[in-house]
Amino acid sequence: MKAEETVEIDLAGKTSLADTMIIASGRSQRHVGSIADKIIQEMKAQGFGNARVEGMPACDWVLIDAGDILVHIFRPEVRGFYNLEKIWGADRPTGARLAG
Repeated sequence: MKAEETVEIDLAGKTSLADTMIIASGRSQRHVGSIADKIIQEMKAQGFGNARVEGMPACDWVLIDAGDILVHIFRPEVRGFYNLEKIWGADRPTGARLAG
């Protein structure tokens, strides 16, 4: 999917929202939408059911809420604005890219 700057944040004990938050960037609105579509399809194929999805029409950001796992996919400018890594205490990678 070529997601960029993928970060996994352990939320266990920090909130009752979820156990894990995954944050990734896409290069454009089309890329963000494509990453989200692939994740949603893969979750269904793996038997995780239907996740709640928000943000798909515009694709500046997409939230996939799969219960114990939250996945946020952002365009880089939008990711910087929301700065979820700082809010949840995770350091954002500096140019590093994880497979995703």
